[in-house]
Amino acid sequence: METKFAPVSEVDITKAIVSTFTDELMDYVESEVIIVGGGPSGLAAGYALRKQGVKTLLIESNNYLGGGFWLGGFLMNKLTFRAPAQQFLAELGIPYQEVKEDLFVADGPAACSILIAKSCQAGLKILNATQFDDVVLKNNQVKGAVVNWHAVSGLPRQITCADPIALEAQVVIDATGHDAVVANSLAKRGLIKVPGFNPLWVEKSEAEVVAKTSEIFPGLIVTGMATATVFGVPRVGPTFGGMLLSGLKAAKLATEKVLKTDKVVTVV
Repeated sequence: METKFAPVSEVDITKAIVSTFTDELMDYVESEVIIVGGGPSGLAAGYALRKQGVKTLLIESNNYLGGGFWLGGFLMNKLTFRAPAQQFLAELGIPYQEVKEDLFVADGPAACSILIAKSCQAGLKILNATQFDDVVLKNNQVKGAVVNWHAVSGLPRQITCADPIALEAQVVIDATGHDAVVANSLAKRGLIKVPGFNPLWVEKSEAEVVAKTSEIFPGLIVTGMATATVFGVPRVGPTFGGMLLSGLKAAKLATEKVLKTDKVVTVV
């Protein structure tokens, strides 16, 4: 039996893509929160912010989301989590197993795809293949992000003349991992110091990453491994509970700042 598709032309398809993308970008030129980085911390923050009704835009330089959450350690696509992070896995419906007391394992592709799907279903808006270029800085406060298509960064500097655009927000969250690119854009101007992360020490690092997730400059919150880089905390390695819980804490801090209340309900 032959499948008969609706009579839609190439022009119709192109118009649908351009019009819907443009309408959404116009709406999110001004957001309440911009998250830079779509790894586990950024996605967890985006999910939690949208659950609180905060208008949130996530930008990611890759054409895919998830970062190391797809792969785990040594390209073996198994993710480990220490208690109490399994509570968030259960909330999202991510399957996991306990391999020893308080140590849990989940499949990377399943965990990552579910976190992405739940974030999108919560209403998180995403600009992927979009590279952070600089902060918008007004009256000594971070008020947004300057961005460009990621592909522009691959052009030879001598022929690059594609100017970026500015997206404004009340709060920016740096979820860019070890590189901490948003924080480092301030460090290059001497506004903050970024010492870099220390060698691996998982027993210490996960708790410190969550504890030090904070607003490091007016309007800028760091989360995940960007926190370790900014505060000189040991690197975490292939375990992801601290990344998720740091993202949830960043969302709580951002929501309190946007809504001007300390009565925000924690997701987990």
